[in-house]
Amino acid sequence: MQLTEKYDDPEALREDRHRRAGGLTTHFAEAGVLSVTDNHYYLDDALLEQGFEHENGCVVATKTALQVIEVRDGRIVAVLAKGAALNAGLPRYSARGALMLPAFHDMHVHLDKTFYGGPWRAPLPRRGATIFDMIAREAALLPELLRTSRERAEAVIDLLLSQGTTRARCHCNIDPISGLKSLEHLKLALENRSESLSCDIVAFPQHGLLRSGVEGLMREAAGMGVDFIGGLDPTVVDGAMEKSLDTMFQIALDHDKAVDIHLHEMAPTGVDAIRYMIETIERTPQLKNRLSLSHAVALATLSPEELEELASRMAAQGVTVVSAIPIWAPAMPLPQLRGFGVKLMSGTDSVMDHWSAFGTGDMLEKANLWARLYRNGDEFGLSRAMAIASGDILPLADDGSRAWPSPGDPAEFVLVAGSCSAEAVARRSPRLATFHKGRLVFGTVDKG
Repeated sequence: MQLTEKYDDPEALREDRHRRAGGLTTHFAEAGVLSVTDNHYYLDDALLEQGFEHENGCVVATKTALQVIEVRDGRIVAVLAKGAALNAGLPRYSARGALMLPAFHDMHVHLDKTFYGGPWRAPLPRRGATIFDMIAREAALLPELLRTSRERAEAVIDLLLSQGTTRARCHCNIDPISGLKSLEHLKLALENRSESLSCDIVAFPQHGLLRSGVEGLMREAAGMGVDFIGGLDPTVVDGAMEKSLDTMFQIALDHDKAVDIHLHEMAPTGVDAIRYMIETIERTPQLKNRLSLSHAVALATLSPEELEELASRMAAQGVTVVSAIPIWAPAMPLPQLRGFGVKLMSGTDSVMDHWSAFGTGDMLEKANLWARLYRNGDEFGLSRAMAIASGDILPLADDGSRAWPSPGDPAEFVLVAGSCSAEAVARRSPRLATFHKGRLVFGTVDKG
C-alpha cells in the first residue's frame, strides 16, 4: 500500500488497520462489527475483575465475572450484573468474554519522524556515534521524511490504537531543517484521527534549543496550539545549562505552557540540571505541577540518601518523571521515586526510526518490563505493574476492592484476550478492541 493512498470508505480504512496491526483480530473480524458509533448502548459479556484470592496471606489469583457496561455520551453510566434487566430499546454489543481493561496512555512518543508505514529500514550503526552525529544524521533525513510525515504519523497512531492506547503525548521536532513543517503535518494527522486518539504535543528542539537557534520557532510553535515546551540536554548539547533551561522556562511562562524536557545526561551534569530545574520551580510558583522530566537517567546514579532528598523536593513541586523503562544498567529507581510521591508516566518513545528499530507502540510491553526489572512477577505484582501503562488506573485497588470501571468514568477501555490484568501484563495478551470516548476505534465486537 502506498502511504498516500486515500480511503473514501471508512470500513476499508478499518480493514486496513487490522491488516497493518498484524492480524491480531482476524478471528474476531469474521463475525464482529467494525463500528460502534451509538451515543447510548450496552456492551455485554465483558470480563471484569472482582477481587483477589488469597492463600497464606498472599494474592494467588484474581476473581472475575462477566458483566454488562452501559455507555452513554462517551462515559460509563452503569456496570450491571450479567442477566440484569436491560432497556430493550438500546443497541447491544458483546465483548464475547474478553477481559476489559482501562485504555493505555503512551506519554512519550515521536510520531513525526518515523520510518514506520514504509519499507523496513534499520538505523545506521550507532557504536561510537555521539549525539551530535545522530543529530547530523537526522538533519540529512528530515527533507525525505517530511514528504510523508503526515501519512506515517497516521500509521503510527493506528498502531497505537491496535495496542490499546487512546491517550498520548507526542514530541514534535522544531528544528532549522523542518522549521514548523513537522508540526503542521503532525497537527493534520492528529486532526484526521481526532475521534480515535487524544494527544498533547510537545514542541521539541531536537537539535538543541540554543545550539540550533530555534527560540523564535519555539515561540511560533507555542502559538500554534502545542501543549508543552520541550528542551534537550542543556549542558551536553547546548553547552550552557543555565541559559538553556532559563530560555526553555521563559518560553513556557510567556505562553502559559507546561514543560517536558528530554534529559539523557548522566551525573554530574544531569543531576545538576535536575537540581537547577527544581530550584527554578521552587522560586517560580507558576511552574509548580508543570514540569515533566523525560528519561532523567541521571537519577539512576544517585545514592539512596541523595535520591530521597531530590525526590522529596520533586514530589513537593509536582515534578513528573516520564521513563521509557530502559533495560540497560543501572536500572532507573522508579519504584523508589513512586514511594517518595513522584508521579510516574511511561511511553514507547521511538517507533522504527533512525534512533531505534525496536519500538512496538505497545504499552503493555512497558508494564511487562516494569514487572521483570523490579521483580514483580507474582499475581499481585503483575497486576500492579499495569499502572505504568494505564495512567495509574487499575481495575482493583491494592486491597482488592473494585476501583474501575465506575459510573461516570470515561468510556476509554481495551478488550484483551486474557483472564486478568496479571496475565495481560505477563503474556502481553492480544488486543481485540479499543474504545475511545465510547466509540470503537480498533478491532471488532459482536452486534447483539
